[in-house]
Amino acid sequence: MTNPNNISLNISHALEFIDGHALNIPTLKILSDQGDVLDGATAPEIDKETALRIYSTMRFIRLLDERMQGAQRQGRISFYMQCLGEEAAVTASAAALKEDDMIMAQYREQAAIHYRGFSLEEFMNQLFSNEKDLGKGRQMPVHYGSKALHYLTISSPLGTQIPQATGYAYGQKLKHIDKETGELTSEIENVTICYFGEGAASEGDFHAGLNMAAVHGSPVIFYARNNGYAISTPADEQFKGDGIAARGVGYGIKTIRVDGADALAVYAATQAARKIAVENGEPVMIESIAYRLGAHSTSDDPSGYRTKDEEAEFKNSCPVNRFKQWLLKQDWLDEAQDDLEKEKIREDILAALKVAEKVQKPALEDLVSDVYDTPIPSLQKQYEELKAHIKTYPDAYPVTAGRIK
Repeated sequence: MTNPNNISLNISHALEFIDGHALNIPTLKILSDQGDVLDGATAPEIDKETALRIYSTMRFIRLLDERMQGAQRQGRISFYMQCLGEEAAVTASAAALKEDDMIMAQYREQAAIHYRGFSLEEFMNQLFSNEKDLGKGRQMPVHYGSKALHYLTISSPLGTQIPQATGYAYGQKLKHIDKETGELTSEIENVTICYFGEGAASEGDFHAGLNMAAVHGSPVIFYARNNGYAISTPADEQFKGDGIAARGVGYGIKTIRVDGADALAVYAATQAARKIAVENGEPVMIESIAYRLGAHSTSDDPSGYRTKDEEAEFKNSCPVNRFKQWLLKQDWLDEAQDDLEKEKIREDILAALKVAEKVQKPALEDLVSDVYDTPIPSLQKQYEELKAHIKTYPDAYPVTAGRIK
């Protein structure tokens, strides 16, 4: 009998409804808060070099976030978003990928691009939107991007990267498909990882992207960062059901939930997800559970919607310290040397900040370059009006009037 409905024909004679919590999806956890491998858990195979690179990335991002949050409060940059509390979720997942796998991020994944090699100078140039910024000053701070590092430039509107990731990953798969049979002729070389928050999972793009990926078999890893809040809206006011993971299962996607403050659990889950994606040519979902220790952004005041007691409850589960304790127990890290390196990083960050904030802003014509070969008449008219306005009020704008062409 054909099954045009594409459903499981598991017959039951009991009148029973399945609710959103019936799956009771477990959370993978390997390390205790003290950095010990839990009884019954198995640590993934990870070499010393990779482990230290993960830790150094988390440590750097924690210190960068600390300094740049302060810089925004001083009025030196306009905006900032911290990765605080989610360093392991982002760094360890990026570490489990190939260097040329595509990353499509939201805007709290600065650890992923730093793990790939984005330098301190490149961070500062973007944050200050100066003429050395790879994005030519067109983006808000923390909206990073690097073609060389296979990291798609971030977009502020929520969820846009989800269907884009599905399509891009399908393109990665097409190179390995026989045009006549539609079967894979070889193992897929690269995948796409798509990061987003649980708030973005309430956007229509989320559902469109997941359904398309499931139907067409796109080798994309959907990495949902469930950090408890979509700005000020707690998860229990956003949706019913068993988190975001249940939705992956609902779309027929292999899904796992992981403790996002546990670097080893994240690394193991992402390695396994990538293996499924390349071997089967299909999507995988990972839901990371890690509390957002900081504010949503420098424009946000979390004291208006959560208590100090709630924040204190989660501060003891610091992902950076948890992984540090594991490294110490492997004799892979020297604590005294670690303290010296942290001070050196703080000094380097402050020095780089002072340099970047003095670099000139991009030339004004960069506003209209790279889009049209020749700007359309209406755009050219606006550009000429803007030039005239800046030349009339040069002291009000960071672009030097003499540099305007």
